[in-house]
Amino acid sequence: MRASQFFIATLKEAPTDAEVVSHKLMTRAGMIRKLAGGIYTYMPTGLRVIRKIEAIIREEMNRAGAIELLMPLVQPAELWQETGRWDKMGPEMMRVKDRHDRDFIIQPTSEEVITDIARGEIHSYRQLPKNFYHIQTKFRDERRPRFGVMRGREFTMKDAYSFDRDEAGAEQSYQTMYAAYVKIFERLGLTFRAVRADTGAIGGSLSHEFQVIADTGEDLLVYCPDSDYAANIELAEAAPLLTTRAAPAMAMEKVPTPDTTRCEDVAKLLALPIERTVKSIVLAVDTPLGAEVWLLLVRGDHDLNEVKAGKVPGLEGGFRFASEQEIIDSFGCPPGYLGPLNTQKPLKVVADRTVAHMSDFVSGANEIGFHIKGINWGRDLPEPHIVADIRNVVAGDPSPDGKGSLAIQRGIEVGHVFFLGTKYSAAMNCTYLDENGKPQLMVMGCYGIGVTRLVGAAIEQNHDERGIIWPDAIAPFTLVICPVGWGKSEAVRQAALDLYEKLVVSGIDVILDDRDERPGVMFADWELIGVPHRITIGERGLKEGLVEYQHRRDKEATKVPLAEIAALARQKACA
Repeated sequence: MRASQFFIATLKEAPTDAEVVSHKLMTRAGMIRKLAGGIYTYMPTGLRVIRKIEAIIREEMNRAGAIELLMPLVQPAELWQETGRWDKMGPEMMRVKDRHDRDFIIQPTSEEVITDIARGEIHSYRQLPKNFYHIQTKFRDERRPRFGVMRGREFTMKDAYSFDRDEAGAEQSYQTMYAAYVKIFERLGLTFRAVRADTGAIGGSLSHEFQVIADTGEDLLVYCPDSDYAANIELAEAAPLLTTRAAPAMAMEKVPTPDTTRCEDVAKLLALPIERTVKSIVLAVDTPLGAEVWLLLVRGDHDLNEVKAGKVPGLEGGFRFASEQEIIDSFGCPPGYLGPLNTQKPLKVVADRTVAHMSDFVSGANEIGFHIKGINWGRDLPEPHIVADIRNVVAGDPSPDGKGSLAIQRGIEVGHVFFLGTKYSAAMNCTYLDENGKPQLMVMGCYGIGVTRLVGAAIEQNHDERGIIWPDAIAPFTLVICPVGWGKSEAVRQAALDLYEKLVVSGIDVILDDRDERPGVMFADWELIGVPHRITIGERGLKEGLVEYQHRRDKEATKVPLAEIAALARQKACA
């Protein structure tokens, strides 16, 4: 490709609404142009990256035995009504009507369509297992689209769906996809982690997110540097930090704590470590008889994990944070001085596993301006109704596998493998006939990769003050030839053209910058765009038989004999 025949549209400034690095750099590098909130045109440079990502995904999906098809962007409401998601999905699912006043949706995902295909096309156990995938546009009408392609409304996704005879077969399909995903992200050249993830309302134990490691990531990933343990913070197990409960050593005492509502301030006022304090979180469960108020207790330096709380018996059906009036009615005072003693009404008390082992702890007195210290389970208040892991882990916690301490880093979710079970096959009567001729529900799994999101995640992980630094596998061009004085020097033009032809024949994705721009403009453009390898050809160097090679991460260029540069380029670009 010659630059004069391509379309390069770099900008000096990023748009004012760009919040994250990837949004700024994709716009400045001419990869995207905003059409509406969360909706972008992918310009030629950006599209080349997307196509390279898609090619790697296709190769590995095909290698893993998945079969590509293409499902429609517009889907009839009837399928979504079968599964109940027509009513359950919120306003982020865009609903439309055709000229006949029939309801359709712009697909946010394709479980219903693929299940409809399977029930219509797969009839016998002999046809199983099967795994279908497609790479298709999705649309989710985000309330506040932001972060460029990281949280857009229209995006490209690879989603795959496996169908098996039973759970054992579905687990094997899951493991096959997990392995394929590892290969995909390795080939993309990204630093990533596969972490255990919450399975939500579907249940089960098989769910992993693939997270690209980046300081700007929205997700917190928990891992053990000394083992293979890794999980999303929503799922990471928080081991009790006290293995046994010590005997009481203090008398219980109400102490004044005026204008002191936070645990860290209470601890400072009482000259106690914050680890001796207990934080009260009040939840409410709406029932036909009214709101049922629950009190959840975590150590003062810990935070409630709402996903874990949602798995506590009695809270799994849904909960909300109690209103201030509900709190006053139940505790006799507003938030800030709450605790498990002297409540106005009987409450369900859930203690985190660490809190359940605490003794002589401090909590609110349910009276404005007062806390109680020296509280002990059994002596001063009944044992908690439920003891459960309800807190977020913190760095330094013991790893659940017993092999070291936990660390936390940020990541961007770009892929998810998930065991679906029979949720959709049961709702849509997707069955096959077994060896005995009896109908059985197909067991499903689903596997997604955010293709366009990957573009943004790769940039968040790979950039510097000059622009993007692409991994070779997904760079819009692997190598750029920058001839200095293209319009003035026949020797420079001929050397550049000769090298260009050799590299094209070698299969290297090379672009020749024949725009006759000044060196500073050329270099700034290609550093911004992020092409990983650059060869500079100038008249002065040619007189000495030399050209310059520089990797995008190198601080300085290396002089290389002209006769050796093609071989070096093949070595570097094909490594």
